[in-house]
Amino acid sequence: MLGGQPDLQVVGEAPDGAEAMTLIPRVRPDVVLMDIRMPRLNGLEATRRLQREPSPPRIIVLTTFDADEHVVSAVAAGADGFLLKDTSPAEIVEAIRTVAAGDPMLSPSATRALIGRVRHDPDTDDRLRSAQSRLAALTDREREVALAVGEGLSNAEIAARLYLSVPTVKAHVSRLFEKLGTTNRVQIAICVHDAGLL
Repeated sequence: MLGGQPDLQVVGEAPDGAEAMTLIPRVRPDVVLMDIRMPRLNGLEATRRLQREPSPPRIIVLTTFDADEHVVSAVAAGADGFLLKDTSPAEIVEAIRTVAAGDPMLSPSATRALIGRVRHDPDTDDRLRSAQSRLAALTDREREVALAVGEGLSNAEIAARLYLSVPTVKAHVSRLFEKLGTTNRVQIAICVHDAGLL
């Protein structure tokens, strides 16, 4: 599926998370397709460990939402995207390109499932207060950018909406990572959602 794409190159494959942890630093991929259920070391823990590296790759988690209870934790661990395992090959290829460009990728059904889990989580009130407190530290412009990220807009779309240059948007997003204690755009979106702003 991936080998026939002129702009994509498969640089490695690993049968489990433990082997992936030794392979990834060696081949240095831009994007990792991570199965959340693997022997020896699951995809959730592998994602968490990769995020501790100085320059971690972007990670797309492949999962079955109905069976997997670690989805929200995977976002918190630093996953940049989620796709269901029955996603079409063309959509997987497009997701890789999207995530490689720095934008998160959540399939519509994955988004619904993720929001559904967050809504029915017993810790929702605690997360609401925590998210509102974190967002209160932002400037008005940073808050506007955070909301746009929460809506799933790309940097170019945010720039057009807020009449900013793309480099300025990128600078705001970098400050959001620092101020909100996040490592990717999906985590910013979840913070905005938890605060009740979407």
